[in-house]
Amino acid sequence: MSAPIRLVLADDQALVRGALAALLDLEPDLEVVAQVGRGDEVLAAARDARADVALLDVEMPGLDGITVAAELRRALPSCRSLIVTTFGRPGYLRRALDAGASGFVVKDTPAEQLADAVRRVHRGLRVVDPDLAVESLAVGTSPLTERERDVLVVAAKGGTVADIAREAFLSEGTVRNYLSAAMGKTGARTRAEAVRIAQENGWLLQ
Repeated sequence: MSAPIRLVLADDQALVRGALAALLDLEPDLEVVAQVGRGDEVLAAARDARADVALLDVEMPGLDGITVAAELRRALPSCRSLIVTTFGRPGYLRRALDAGASGFVVKDTPAEQLADAVRRVHRGLRVVDPDLAVESLAVGTSPLTERERDVLVVAAKGGTVADIAREAFLSEGTVRNYLSAAMGKTGARTRAEAVRIAQENGWLLQ
């Protein structure tokens, strides 16, 4: 019998991480060899544990899962990346695949399907949640420029135009222009609606 596929799990929620580990360890050909709660701990853990596949959440402290996927592809190409996240947003899927992730599934994927996704990623195949793939094609790429996105990221915290301008190191007039452009591109009537639409589509991840 061949050696089991060695897995590293990265999720900032310990309960979720533990549940995933318990489920995957039930499979005779899978072995969880490392668990971390921060994105910036994944590369070292994967390297030390000689992991074959890293299961990554998107939103984590340190580094987000999409950035980690790119880091693994560059620094440890022997370890493939599978995004496993609550945040099934079309923009995240597109960016994850562009970053080098081999797969993207949501956390409510049945255990046997998740285990099969790990095996397929390990074999060099690409695995994508089918519903999310359809939604991603429908939504398309983010229409926002980098500066428009940056302003919306700050705007998501609340505050006035002056507050946003101060944090983004921009003039208030420039902030208003970026907000106006972002509202136009997202079809939003208000700044808050533009933020919500961009967040739901996964366009605000830095």
